[in-house]
Formats: sequence, structure tokens, C-alpha cells
Amino acid sequence: MSQSGQVPPGAGAPPPKKPSIVRYKAELRKAIRRNAIEPEINFLNITAMLDIMTIILVFLLKSLGESSASVPQSDDLRLPKSIVRTQPSDEGVVVTVSKSQILVADDRVVTLPNRESMAQTGVGARNKRSGPNDLYIVPLGNALQAARRTDKLIRQAKGLDPASSEAIIIADETTPYRLLIEVLFTLGQNEFGKYHLMVMQGGSASP
Repeated sequence: MSQSGQVPPGAGAPPPKKPSIVRYKAELRKAIRRNAIEPEINFLNITAMLDIMTIILVFLLKSLGESSASVPQSDDLRLPKSIVRTQPSDEGVVVTVSKSQILVADDRVVTLPNRESMAQTGVGARNKRSGPNDLYIVPLGNALQAARRTDKLIRQAKGLDPASSEAIIIADETTPYRLLIEVLFTLGQNEFGKYHLMVMQGGSASP
């Protein structure tokens, strides 16, 4: 102690506290949380993109499958040629009339007789409602009724007029007129009010 009786500055002050390791770790965790970045923005999530590409691919394949270019040509089915340049419709139930059978979508509904009898009585009396002169094809009508119910629901979901459906007719170029009339009549009896006849583009307009 000095002669003046005063305590020197800092002589009796307590020593400074050392930083607590617990407090340090707590502050570090807070800083990490403040600076944290959501992990989704650090990488590209391609799962959703793959889902979108898959859906697009399905629609493309469906469109190609319903185009005239994809209709298989064979001895049993040759499409007539036309000079039309419009794109084929992709709206409607597909009805295929080959030399030997009638199909709705991919399901065979009628096996056709020989060409000579079809020119006179169409598909024959056994496939009609009331004899050989009737125009209604019963097996085709049954298949069209089921297709019409499905197409009606689809049209309602799309906001289209469900009062009638459309049909895409893929017929062999040698189809007898009588048979074609019977197919069209049966379509009309089952609420198919619009038809698209599938043809192959070829030739040119005559002068």
C-alpha cells in the first residue's frame, strides 16, 4: 500500500472471465442455422422432369398410332388413295374394315364372308337383326355401344358436346358399297354423328 493510503488502479479488481465453451458452441449453432440454405436449391431435381417427359412421350406415341402413316398395309387392308391434303383426325372411335374382318379399336367383332356375297347382302343374315336386307350389323352395334359410353364420358371430361360421337373409318379400297353403307348405318344407330374416312395421300388433281 502506498503512503497516501490509496489502492493502485486494478490492484483489487477480479480477473476477467474466460469465454465459456458451452456458450461458444451455442452461438456457433445459431450462426449455422441463420446461414443455412435449403438443400433443394443446391441441386437439380430431375424426377419431376422425367415424369413430364414420360407423359409427353405417351401422347406422342398415341398420336402417331392414330395417324394414317401408321396404318399397316397388307393384302388384307389397302387404304384408298386421295388427293386431299388435310391432316387426319385423331378424335373418334377407330372402326377398321378389311377384306376379312371388322374391328372396333383392336377388337375383331365380325368375320366377313366372301366378296361376292358381301356385294349383295353385306355381312350376311346371321349378323343382322331381321334378315339379309337389314342394314344393322348386330356384333358391330354391340361393340359400338360400349365404345360410345366410354367416348361420352371422355367428351364430357374435355368439355365437348356429348350428344354424339365421332368415328374414324379405316376401310380397304375394295370394300363393297353395300358393306360400307351397313357400317355407316350401324354407326348412326349408335349415336355416331360424324365420320372420318382414312385415306392415303397420293396422286394429283386432274386438270
